[in-house]
Amino acid sequence: MTEIVPDTTVAAIATELPGAAELFRRHGISFCCGGDIPLSMAAEQAGLVPAALIADLKALQQASGRDAPQETLALISHILTRYHAAHREELDWLIPLAQKVERVHGNHPSAPIGLSGTLAQLRDELESHMIKEEQVLFPMMQHGGSRMIAHPIAEMRSEHEDEAQHLQTIEHVTRGLALPEGACRSWTALYTGLRKFTDDLVVHMHLENEVLFPRFQSVS
Repeated sequence: MTEIVPDTTVAAIATELPGAAELFRRHGISFCCGGDIPLSMAAEQAGLVPAALIADLKALQQASGRDAPQETLALISHILTRYHAAHREELDWLIPLAQKVERVHGNHPSAPIGLSGTLAQLRDELESHMIKEEQVLFPMMQHGGSRMIAHPIAEMRSEHEDEAQHLQTIEHVTRGLALPEGACRSWTALYTGLRKFTDDLVVHMHLENEVLFPRFQSVS
């Protein structure tokens, strides 16, 4: 996990720490276009005391992962049912809904043009990623690990970075999931679903990067 200090960038925290993206949105801090600025500067621009923002982020860090099982086999099962299955189900309806909103509201200045394409690319990459975990990495972990496990773990960590880039793109094209005044039900449902999906994906990656994977680093 990236250390939360004044010089840490907004983007680094938003896509790694569960709840950080929503905290930033609440304070009007962008983690896509302006995400490369340090937390201290972002706080000052938003009219916040940097130390207070960092304290809130550290509180989120302390709370992260508490709702997940601690035992390794139970944690893997939790990831499979709570995140893998949910991602597949939600993307199945989020993509066509995004296509509808883009088609119907394409002339609106706040229309999320390009969102459906980004989601489709994320779906394809995420599906490949999850299959590799389900068929290769998790079975190795369920059998206690292996001296060969370092490579698949490193590959999954690298792919998580790609997924984080897609999250930043989603944040950009949706303007921070900000609905325009008078948004229709479809648009509202799309952003409500996206908020849950993106938050879930950050928690999913966090559980793997910070909780599950480190348990097997010493096995390799």
